[in-house]
Amino acid sequence: MDLQLQNRVVLVVGGSGLIGTAVVARLEAEGATVVSASRRGEGGIVLDARDDSSVSAAIADVHARHGRLDGVVVTAAPSARTLDPARNSDPAQVLEAVDAKALAFLRVAKASMDVMTGSGYGRIVGISGQNAFTTGNITGSVRNAALIIVAKNLADSVAGTGVTVNVVNPGTVRDDPTSEVEYGKAGESSPSDVANLVAFLASPISGAISGESIAIGHRMRGFISM
Repeated sequence: MDLQLQNRVVLVVGGSGLIGTAVVARLEAEGATVVSASRRGEGGIVLDARDDSSVSAAIADVHARHGRLDGVVVTAAPSARTLDPARNSDPAQVLEAVDAKALAFLRVAKASMDVMTGSGYGRIVGISGQNAFTTGNITGSVRNAALIIVAKNLADSVAGTGVTVNVVNPGTVRDDPTSEVEYGKAGESSPSDVANLVAFLASPISGAISGESIAIGHRMRGFISM
């Protein structure tokens, strides 16, 4: 299937990470002009999603260099493995995690929208996680649920403009995911699995799909979430 990404300019924030690397490769394989961004600028440009001025400068730089910005994918966030399980309900850790994930997405998405709404087209995709739907880990639940809520609000704010906002929710992401799905848990997926869905949502053929939160890997087995 041709995703019609040839010559489209897509910014991938967190492009040097596990998922980000796969997303960059997938988009490039489709012919997109991909700009990878990270806090240290590995293989691309510098963009610190926790800093408003860094975000604005990076978005402006991409637009100045390429004359357009067709898509933005935000994968940047500390891995769940870096969070301290002993501090799952610690307000300080929760606040830091929300800033590093949900608010990071908000900063990048808002800055991108100014360019996209002006051109009448744009695709914004965030990466959340399926523990947004479970209890037992306040930090993990809140930072992911907050991103989903932010994305839905942003999607509604640009409804009808040609700009869409969606979220991909992986379970555990591994290079060698198991096909088994335990009761009460989400299915595993690989970075390339995530990248395939992201590429579709970042493409013109995703059409009017907006405001959606889509699981990758079997959605939480044994739960119904409306």
